[in-house]
Amino acid sequence: MAETELRIELIGDAAGIDRFIKVPFALYADDPHWVAPLNLERRDHLNPKSNPYFDHAEVAYWLALRGGRAVGRISAQVDRAYLERHNDGCGHFGFIEGIDDGAVFKGLFAAAEGWLAERGMVQVRGPFSLSINDESGLLVEGFDSPPSMMMGHAPPYYAGRIEAEGYSKAKDLFAYRFDRGQSLPAGPSAIIKRARRSNPIKLRHLDKRRYQADLDIILDIFNDAWSNNWGFVPFTAAEIKHMAKSMKPLISEKLVSIVEVDGEPAAMAVSLPNLNEAIADLDGALLPFGWAKLLWRLKIGPLRSARVLLMGVRKKYHDSPLGAALAFTAIDAIYRDLTAAGFDYAELSWVLEDNLPMRRIIDVCGARHYKTYRIYEKALT
Repeated sequence: MAETELRIELIGDAAGIDRFIKVPFALYADDPHWVAPLNLERRDHLNPKSNPYFDHAEVAYWLALRGGRAVGRISAQVDRAYLERHNDGCGHFGFIEGIDDGAVFKGLFAAAEGWLAERGMVQVRGPFSLSINDESGLLVEGFDSPPSMMMGHAPPYYAGRIEAEGYSKAKDLFAYRFDRGQSLPAGPSAIIKRARRSNPIKLRHLDKRRYQADLDIILDIFNDAWSNNWGFVPFTAAEIKHMAKSMKPLISEKLVSIVEVDGEPAAMAVSLPNLNEAIADLDGALLPFGWAKLLWRLKIGPLRSARVLLMGVRKKYHDSPLGAALAFTAIDAIYRDLTAAGFDYAELSWVLEDNLPMRRIIDVCGARHYKTYRIYEKALT
């Protein structure tokens, strides 16, 4: 075999996973907007012993190698929780990266698709890294700014390379930006006032003294609010516990809102400081001094940006004036809390392109659609 011939290698040991994690570092070396993920966090995310996603999923990873150099990567996932809910024989791909070479993308997708077909999958969709509740979609619009935490970045040629392998758009995901000082317009404010006249609506912030209980409430609202959304997979109890532990160092009580109706939690919004801003110059490493820099920036900073990571209104209030009032109440809290905390701007992401009620609410509130992420799909039979 010639030294420069392309080879697609299935990997699984710790050394292979480290190489897998490192692939994008070389690919994005000259991209000023890419943010290197923390190596420690990526290892934890891909570790079946620490990530409860693996309790209900099987995953495989491949590297594209040429001349001993990693020039691409991909994963394939069979998620039993997804299949039990949707029963459509759909497997997933994720973590797609590669040099601008059609042979690299062809080889990687052939490996992932073959593995999925061997496990009875009849279609494939992605990218999900690892699930729709993690980093989802390929950036197809908005290449001129860095991604927010848990959102992806990609060069413009990726879309064409993926489409050349027979993939077409399944769904677009939108990211919105709003800037410091924005406030709720008169129309939404009037809707809130009308709703409050006939409904006992109360907004409160997360209480860290009952942190797990409040996070359970937030994710219960999320699982209910999003249950009819395309591709939805609910968080398991183990995933909720894992998320609670992972998010705790980032969570500020004043950036998490729960809206109650007559004492019942009915809506919520969770904003976090944009971790990507804090780690942008660490090159993925926390040692020897990265921990100190990260803690300083998170605690003293202040950071300029935040991400609205979760937002939802219970399903029984959807398509009603009260539901709109609850959503506007949550957005008003986001505006007020992020401005009070000193952030210059925030990203609200992501929102399905066909979630028109939520998109209309966001548009009315003055947020700007500034990035688009695409989910692709392909039949395997």
